[in-house]
Amino acid sequence: MTGKEITVHYYEFNHVRELSSEYQSLLEEASKACADAYAPYSGFKVGAAIRCSNGTVIIGNNQENAAYPSGLCAERVALFSAMAINPQAIIEQIAITVKTKSGNSKEPVSPCGACRQVIAEYEHRQGKEIEILFSSESGRIILVKGISNLLPFTFNSDNLTTHEKDNLS
Repeated sequence: MTGKEITVHYYEFNHVRELSSEYQSLLEEASKACADAYAPYSGFKVGAAIRCSNGTVIIGNNQENAAYPSGLCAERVALFSAMAINPQAIIEQIAITVKTKSGNSKEPVSPCGACRQVIAEYEHRQGKEIEILFSSESGRIILVKGISNLLPFTFNSDNLTTHEKDNLS
């Protein structure tokens, strides 16, 4: 047996003013999207904003449903919208914001597992990392450069191809 270790690289900011104007504007778009989220059941509103390489910004917000959990997260709404609008788009960045009933989220809220997998799919598809910013209501923000810093053992189409080759042998 060999023991191994994974290192996660991230940047932490205490206030949006510490970010570049590009990141600030993307978080502002995510915040606007968050305000319009449909979250009557959980009271946990999430907004996401994506910046594509051509400068286009696409927003999304969580959409809950009485047949819980058949709603959809803000990140996936934004990612799927971006690809529906322009399937050749290269996603550079995604920013995620939250608003809770208490208004008291101290820790930045990262994407859920399903959203991480979708981000991994798009990174693999475009052959380029996506910068991910996620924030809290306290003002703290985390930036990671690439999904491997949130999901180190990704599953992608290469795994399917390898598995098919193994079965043909």
